[in-house]
Formats: sequence, structure tokens, C-alpha cells
Amino acid sequence: MPFTSRILAATIVAVTSFYTPALAQEEEEEHSTLTIGAGAAVIPSYEGSDEYRVMPLVQARGKVHDFSFWTRGTSLYFDAIPDPTGTGVDFEFGPMVNVRLDRSSRKQIRDDAVRLLGTRDVAVEVGGFVGIGKTGVLTSPYDNLSARIAVAKDVAGAHESWVVTPTIEYFTPLSKSAFVGTSISAEYVGKKYGAYYFDIDPAESAASGLAAYDRAGRGSGLRRLNVNLSAGKSLSGDLRHGWTVFGVVGYNRLLGKYADSPIVSDVGSKNQFVGALGIGYTF
Repeated sequence: MPFTSRILAATIVAVTSFYTPALAQEEEEEHSTLTIGAGAAVIPSYEGSDEYRVMPLVQARGKVHDFSFWTRGTSLYFDAIPDPTGTGVDFEFGPMVNVRLDRSSRKQIRDDAVRLLGTRDVAVEVGGFVGIGKTGVLTSPYDNLSARIAVAKDVAGAHESWVVTPTIEYFTPLSKSAFVGTSISAEYVGKKYGAYYFDIDPAESAASGLAAYDRAGRGSGLRRLNVNLSAGKSLSGDLRHGWTVFGVVGYNRLLGKYADSPIVSDVGSKNQFVGALGIGYTF
């Protein structure tokens, strides 16, 4: 889930469509759906910051003739394997793209010293993912457990490195009109990523007053762990159609040499929190 700080490794709008096949197993299967959601998210002002800002949020999920697509923050996924009918195992494979906006605008950055380090270019990370999901696992015939791994590389000339994101998600409907869910994910990044976002060269150190730092770019590494909780309530009484309100809270932990960077250890925090509230509509 990349998202700046990034985020809602789970902004899980439109999560309601996960349950449509299971909840509709005794009715006519819907082969095309669309859920669009909008709201507001509270995120760190940059990845590693201890100050927060509010930003608008728009997300979507749907399927066209059983081919699913969904967004996660600033990422878009498309599953090239058609969804199975009813309950059972769902294999996932397809392309994905993420736009990384971290520190791309001075207005985002609340800390004066980090602002003096200058902005970073917008990264466009293109790659693919593979995964597997199962409906009817733990709590009912309608819950869903899935695991996937995405691999992407920046093609826009920003950090010019790669990002690997493994994710495990679990969602269960509490009734026909309410759901809860959780996800756990991580990010493993290449050495150029660490150098671009977390290292500080002597010129940047002189300009900002932060200590010079060159460890983050020494090889690849596990950069962060994320845990997110989500919940939603249908206003129409049916998660498959109409309006749904949702909320997401998350905790991200920066690790190792990335957490030791002065932009985190001196003027920020390795403990990162995110949250979002919004409303979605399923057609």
C-alpha cells in the first residue's frame, strides 16, 4: 500500500465488494460492480514525521465481467484472472501502478529542517502482483482471507529503485449491513530508495542543520511494517448496494537504518499513525 507515509496501506474504501459473491451466493451473481468512496485522511506530513496533515481521499473498487480492479491510496491494481463464482479460492495476478508523492511539495512538510532538505520528485512505480484469497475461512461462510505480494520499480526517474510489498488481509461481515477487517503489510526497498528519501549529504546537512547520514542507501532492506483496522456500515441495509460509511485506523513502524535517519530519529518519529473517515456508494 504504498501511499505517502504512506498510507493507508489501507485506505480501504470499497472494501464492501469483497463480500458481494459470498453474500449473493443464493441470488443471481453480479459480474460487474463499482464502488466509489470519498472522505478525508489524517497522515504524517512526510514519511517519518511526527506532525500530521489532513488530505482528501478518493478510492474505488469494482469488477467488469468478473475482472476486478481496486485502489489502495495512490495505487491501482487490476486482476487479470476472473473472479470465481460464489465462494472458494480466488487466484490473483496482474499489473499495478503506484504514484509516490512523499516530500514532493514543500507545503506537505511541516518540519522546517526537513523542508530545507528540498523536495523529492514524484515517483511512478510500475509492476505486478500475485495473490490468493479464500472465502469462508474462520468466522462464517462469508469471511475472506487473502495474501498477495506486489513488486514495482520507479520508472519516472525519482528514486529509480524497486519496492516489494507483501500483504495479508482479512475481512468479515458482521451482518448483511456491517463489516470489519484488518490487514498486515510490509515494504522491502532497494538501496536507491533509502538513499533518495532517508540519506542526507553534506550540502543538505549544511542547509538544514540536520546531521549528515549515508546508511540508508547501503543496500536494500526492510523499511516498515503496517497494521490497519477497518469497519463499515451500510446505510441502505445491504453492503452490496447503496451508501456505506467507513473508517480506517492504522499504525506504521519504520525500521532499522530508515528509522535511524535524522529526518526520523531527530525531528520525527518511527511510530506513524494514519486514519480515514468517508462514505462510499456501490452501484
